[in-house]
Amino acid sequence: MSLLCVYQDGMAWCSSSRTAVHTCQRWKSPKGGRQFLLIRGTQATPPALLLCLPHPPDCAVIALIDPLSITSLRVCLLVQDALGLFSEVHSEGAVLKDRELEGKSCRLAGMKVLQKVTRGRMTELFSLIDTMWPPVAPLKAPGHGPAFEEKTHLPPPSFCYILTAHPNLGQIDAIEEDSISKLYQPPIPRSLREILQTDGPCTRCSFYARVIYQRPQVNSSLLEPRELWLVVTDVTLQTQDEGSGLPKTMPVRVAPSCVLGQEVRDTLSEATSKSFFFRDALRDQGQLVCIGRTVLLLPKPHLGVASGVWELTSPVRLDELDSVTRVNSICSVQGAVVAVDESTACSWPACDLCGGERLERRPEDRGAFSCGDCSRVVTSPLLRRHLQVFLDCPLRPQCTVRVKLLQHSISSLLRFAACEDGSYEVRSVLGKEVGPITCFVRSITTRPASCVGLEEVELLSEGGASSAHRWQPQDP
Repeated sequence: MSLLCVYQDGMAWCSSSRTAVHTCQRWKSPKGGRQFLLIRGTQATPPALLLCLPHPPDCAVIALIDPLSITSLRVCLLVQDALGLFSEVHSEGAVLKDRELEGKSCRLAGMKVLQKVTRGRMTELFSLIDTMWPPVAPLKAPGHGPAFEEKTHLPPPSFCYILTAHPNLGQIDAIEEDSISKLYQPPIPRSLREILQTDGPCTRCSFYARVIYQRPQVNSSLLEPRELWLVVTDVTLQTQDEGSGLPKTMPVRVAPSCVLGQEVRDTLSEATSKSFFFRDALRDQGQLVCIGRTVLLLPKPHLGVASGVWELTSPVRLDELDSVTRVNSICSVQGAVVAVDESTACSWPACDLCGGERLERRPEDRGAFSCGDCSRVVTSPLLRRHLQVFLDCPLRPQCTVRVKLLQHSISSLLRFAACEDGSYEVRSVLGKEVGPITCFVRSITTRPASCVGLEEVELLSEGGASSAHRWQPQDP
């Protein structure tokens, strides 16, 4: 029978209810709380009240999931006791008080058990627990009577408790402020090449990587979760042999369940190429995904983890578009124009100062506009264009390659196709060689015909400007 247990004022009320606390019988809680080692820390959204089971007394804390600095959100701690029992603790950020508790033995008090979960019900949580099993030090196991005996060969955990800290009574206190527990296993970063060469479904991995492109752009002031794609690389992917079969860059999906810290959001919103530490990301079926319990951190000394070994020292190299190119990846494209999508081709004016496109004509000033963004009178507006072309690419001979071009590529392509009346002759564009250009892969279809949808983009650079080369067509 599952029991719902609330520790309060040194006593606990237990019940078989799954959704609410009912006073059923009194259960003594251990004085001074329970001891755990804090293993990992992440941010989390407020949990729902579910079912629970009471903990055995006198346990030692072994794990913390890294506490982040946004006290307005809840933090999520992964803890383990001396018996090998794992629990996930949801708490307000203020309870931690910006303390660095990861890897330290701690005492937890004022905890309420919300739920007992098993592998089949929460595979993502157990994929994280499996990275810390088997333990590096012997665990305790119940012996005869009140005694405990050490065990070194134990089966992997089959269940885990979900706890929450009481708003007023919850406490997490380090037992020894400066020491790291012998049971603590810090995340071990691996290279992207090693991760991609490792088989196995639904496994966690940690790595350093440089973000060279993100989609969509991150707004640091918006807190609502949304899906984000980060294209990353490291020195092991950039320096591999051409025939290795591995990509030079890798897309990483950041799911809405992965809560980004304010420092990370601020850095991503700067639109510059930066390196990050991806801790406990999920690798599943060849994809890298940041989900709940994944943490993104800026590289810094953290419990002996170093980042410099995977830093890039040369310009980023890209894979060419070919038969193994994946959706949401970045590639280099080159080919001859075989057709133009005239149905979507268009142009419009934009402010020559702020670049805003909310322009209104001024009846009193013929040919002038008023910018709705900067409130300025625009007499010499910029001309923005939308143009999609179809390319004949040598590496995809039987495939329709459709590319949405950037403004500078459109201008370069059309400079020899302009007519005296300001229009453009499509026939002058056909056969022109485009590229190499950097493209984001938006779609790949195989039925009824093979087709790849691309969008030309600019990579991030360390200074915030584009690091992509700007293609210029040669004079005929």
